[in-house]
Amino acid sequence: MKNIIADLLQREAQAVLNIPQDNDFEKAIEIIELHVQKKGGKLVTSGMGKAGQIALNISTTFCSTGTPSIFLHPSEAQHGDLGVIQPNDVLLLISNSGRTSEIVKLVHLAENLYPGLPLIVITSKGDSELANIADIVLLTGDPKELCPLGLTPSTSTTTMTVIGDILVNLTMKKIEFTNEQYAKRHHGGYLGEKSKRQAKNN
Repeated sequence: MKNIIADLLQREAQAVLNIPQDNDFEKAIEIIELHVQKKGGKLVTSGMGKAGQIALNISTTFCSTGTPSIFLHPSEAQHGDLGVIQPNDVLLLISNSGRTSEIVKLVHLAENLYPGLPLIVITSKGDSELANIADIVLLTGDPKELCPLGLTPSTSTTTMTVIGDILVNLTMKKIEFTNEQYAKRHHGGYLGEKSKRQAKNN
């Protein structure tokens, strides 16, 4: 059993290390800073299924670190929730295959509502439909899933999460986000207390 666990951990770690470092993270951050921080828009994340759960996590993390963000469920978007999108928003969409029908549809609906919204896509397929229409493509490295069947999202969602973490951390550095600012957004719990202590000590 220990050998199996060690192998799984190694494969997960290697998948993270295989995320392309030449992904255009810098340009993605510039787009987010311009439209959200300077023009007053927000970051709208979306994904279907497990990718949607990652998109939600990325959104809430951005919110607590100074970048207004909201998760938009791609199916609910077709039933009125698309109205949450406004001018100067940035779309951050996640699809492992790059051709998830609900996400592709969301792009077209958003374009019809406000043409020209910047589109950042996290995907494993650089030649996919979403990648071809995106302004910025952040590739996962197309890792093989840990699932014995090769089906259940596992390694792919790990790399999606890490890419989200990179975006959040780079944005925090870009906007010079502070402990004091963090404490104002994350008042409760252990992290709230820790950020307030760190703010006082700075």
